[in-house]
Amino acid sequence: MPTKTANDSDADAVKDPTFVDPDLRKRYELVKTRIVEAAGRSGHNPDDVVLVAVTKNASIDVVRQLLALGHQDFGENRAQQLVNRAAQVQEFRDRLTTHGESAPPIDVPEPRWHMIGQLQRNKVRKIVESARLIHSVDSLRLAEEIQTQAAKRDRVVEILIEVNLGEAQKGGIAAPAVRHLVDQIDSMLNVRVRGLMAMAPLTEDQDLIRNTFERGREVYEDLKHHVRERERVNILSMGMSQDLEIAIECGANVVRVGSSLVGPPVVEDAEEEPDAD
Repeated sequence: MPTKTANDSDADAVKDPTFVDPDLRKRYELVKTRIVEAAGRSGHNPDDVVLVAVTKNASIDVVRQLLALGHQDFGENRAQQLVNRAAQVQEFRDRLTTHGESAPPIDVPEPRWHMIGQLQRNKVRKIVESARLIHSVDSLRLAEEIQTQAAKRDRVVEILIEVNLGEAQKGGIAAPAVRHLVDQIDSMLNVRVRGLMAMAPLTEDQDLIRNTFERGREVYEDLKHHVRERERVNILSMGMSQDLEIAIECGANVVRVGSSLVGPPVVEDAEEEPDAD
């Protein structure tokens, strides 16, 4: 019998929605093992750590295969791509549950979409209906636009405050400003702060990475003690492919993993197109 190659995966997925490329399965299992081991070393429950698969450079077929593995949390950097993929996956799920008498329905888990990239205010209206959690809120004006768009749709949008812990990066507010921003958002009926998101510098200096994540945990704990409803602030999103172990050891309960999980890029992370309006 001939051996299947990676090039056969798209065709196989069309024929069999439960098909998962063996290499993807191995990467997925390895990342999950890394999470379990890191949680074990630090005394955390691995079941409390959410893995967000960053699929910005992956094909839609990889998303479908991860769903076939039972995975539910997916992160996108671009608003338009998040909206497009949410629609594509919903159409895919609808097809699987409406086979009629020709085949039994196939249960594919409902995905939870995370907006993890920088979000422009004029893109908010695109994602408020699709995003389960927005990780990258870094200004009052952005929060106000989320409130406006969420109120129009009579829904509550959950967000994380992106905190800049000293690395020269595009987004994030200074740690001392977190409390003040959260206090301002607290009056918004349709926006709910769930915690913080932070990134470590791109470096091989493990001590610097750990110090950054430990600072993130300190800011997170300070915020929990500051808000009135302490139990609603329970998400600390830190750690990516190269540093997820350190992040978990420092208290992260959401990690955002791309290349280690989905493999080499096959989709270019293009710049967001401007709105027509």
